[in-house]
Amino acid sequence: MLKDITLGQYFPGDTVVHRLDPRTKLILTVVYIVALFTANTWLGYALVLAALLSVAALGRIPPKAMLRGMKPLVFIIVFTGILNLFFTAADDVIFQWRFIKITGTGLRNAVSMILRVLLLVSGTFLLTYTTSPLAITDGMERLLTPLKRLRVPVYELSLMMSIALRFIPTLIEETDRIMSAQKARGADMETGSLIQRAKALLPLLIPLFVSAFRRADELATAMECRCYNGGEGRTRMKTLHMERRDLIAFLLGAALLAGVIALRRLGI
Repeated sequence: MLKDITLGQYFPGDTVVHRLDPRTKLILTVVYIVALFTANTWLGYALVLAALLSVAALGRIPPKAMLRGMKPLVFIIVFTGILNLFFTAADDVIFQWRFIKITGTGLRNAVSMILRVLLLVSGTFLLTYTTSPLAITDGMERLLTPLKRLRVPVYELSLMMSIALRFIPTLIEETDRIMSAQKARGADMETGSLIQRAKALLPLLIPLFVSAFRRADELATAMECRCYNGGEGRTRMKTLHMERRDLIAFLLGAALLAGVIALRRLGI
């Protein structure tokens, strides 16, 4: 299950999606999320899904990787669907047995919420699949540059996000290694009641926290040894430049949002 978590994983490539400016991809990700939560019709969701599949195809992202990333979220997706299915108050009852009642509105809300969660996670995964953590840091720092006038630590915030994304796969690998070591010693983490499983996680969490703090200390020491002093006066090997493909991407993102808004107003 841990190996199925693909958040923070980067698939190197030379596609048009990989070559987009990271600022473009960050802005379009926000536009995509706005369009997703603006859609309230099946045709609107179909339009968002078509945009997602098109970007995945252009970025040559393996479909198996996207589906594998959904496995850890199965419980959340199912739980969200159940809440909307059985706890939506409406009069259009289509099934009722004792206290269990399913309405047409609840069924539509359940399917709608499941679609939203799936499309939301898939869209944000595409950002990390096609953009390296360093590029995301540079793009976010450039976008948030105006906040420096308000004394917001823009560079430090961007650096923390970059480090977090960079170490997600590392910590997942470390967790899997510790679990294998504990199972080899006879630890049982998959059977028993919920409380027993929670207690079985203690031998896993303590070494994981120790390993995480040790890696953080080693990273801080390495940065100090290299005379790291923050973002002031920092130069970059690669300077970000907007190109024609970024303008085309912005136009397509605007068209997606406009189409979803139009479908919402028309109720189609």
